[in-house]
Amino acid sequence: MATANKAIAIAGAGLVGSLLALYLSKRGYKVSVFERRADMRKNTLQAGRSINLALSTRGLKALEEVGLADAIKKVAIPMHGRMMHDLQGNLTFQPYGKEGQFINSISRSDLNIVLINKAEASGVSFHFNQRITHVDTDKTSITIMSPENHISTHTFDVVVGADGAFSAVRQTMQFSERFNFSQEYIEHGYKELHIPAGIAGAFHLEKKALHIWPRQSFMMIALPNPDGSFTCTLFFPFEGSPSFATLTSDRAIEDFFKTTFPDAAKLMPSLLDDFNRNPASSLVTVKCSPWVRNKTFLIGDAAHAIVPFYGQGMNAGFEDCRILNALLDKHHDHWDIALPEFQKQRKPDADAIAKLALDNFVEMRDLVADADFLLRKKIEAKLHTLYPKKWIPLYSMVTFHDHVRYSEAYTISRLQTKIMNEVMSRPGIQDQWESLDFKAIAESLQREL
Repeated sequence: MATANKAIAIAGAGLVGSLLALYLSKRGYKVSVFERRADMRKNTLQAGRSINLALSTRGLKALEEVGLADAIKKVAIPMHGRMMHDLQGNLTFQPYGKEGQFINSISRSDLNIVLINKAEASGVSFHFNQRITHVDTDKTSITIMSPENHISTHTFDVVVGADGAFSAVRQTMQFSERFNFSQEYIEHGYKELHIPAGIAGAFHLEKKALHIWPRQSFMMIALPNPDGSFTCTLFFPFEGSPSFATLTSDRAIEDFFKTTFPDAAKLMPSLLDDFNRNPASSLVTVKCSPWVRNKTFLIGDAAHAIVPFYGQGMNAGFEDCRILNALLDKHHDHWDIALPEFQKQRKPDADAIAKLALDNFVEMRDLVADADFLLRKKIEAKLHTLYPKKWIPLYSMVTFHDHVRYSEAYTISRLQTKIMNEVMSRPGIQDQWESLDFKAIAESLQREL
């Protein structure tokens, strides 16, 4: 089916919109991307909103398909596990998977710029400072407002909403009949902070780890950057004690960090400036359906925004692009067949990773320093080592096994939890766990599947 004369509009020049534009341009479509913000290649990213990303197997697989994986790996830093910091500054390391498995720390803006440049070089037209005010799903048209308030309407063969959690495309779809929508904010927000590099770009913390300061009702994390610095993110309640609402003076901020994150506070000379300057941003889960109206559809955060605690928001969006591309291959670019199948396949997976991301927040802030939790993880790691095909830990299924759908990983994890709850309830398990019948445990999961 000829694609060269077909015009596609993508709302949003973020990570998913730019990657999808590249995929579709490679298929021969004429792709135009409309972005309400200025060109990030010419403007400094707003401070405090960059959050480093954890690029894992699902995202890398999509980047491989468009020829960018090797270039991205060169500017990413591998993180082989979690490094936990307790109140006294003692460190505990938890590997993410088997030896050689890791996730990659990368700057959101750096990755986005690479994607925009690559898409533009392949023939994609980017239009910045263009705000979409309306989408007509019957006519497959979009109405755009320029910075000078000039309004124009353009018709395309396909319109894509890749414009994030607060999607303008989705907003217009919400006013149509039988459209389901929900958004749920958690009580926590996030604030970006900074640990600078040491002398000659030295890393003050272990370079190849994602650092976590778990403090039960809240936490701080730090991801490494190539220049030796760390991008830190405080996930903290908006209200209550302690919360953003209680840290209202420089003295209160300093006292809180010195008491709560003493080893990190010593490494943060710009703490007060960063804390006072950078915004406290909210965290939201968005669910909606249908994602498709005629030849207009939603993808990435526009369809399924999630909280960042599994590091899968970007990876899930990139996987959306890869799967849509495969469906266009399968159906020879017949969008009327590919789009409904895309929605049917991805909606259960989007719902599953949304649940897993919320669950992982509790794990990261509350459980990673818990003795029973650590023992449970040891037992599961041993099961995976002995029976790698019969027992794959949840984190590994989500992060390193892209052939396992999110929805399948969620279902399997519920069964694993049931089995492990029984194992952990056995008397004396703390002292006798190495003598468990690991084969029987692994086979019990196979019987449940």
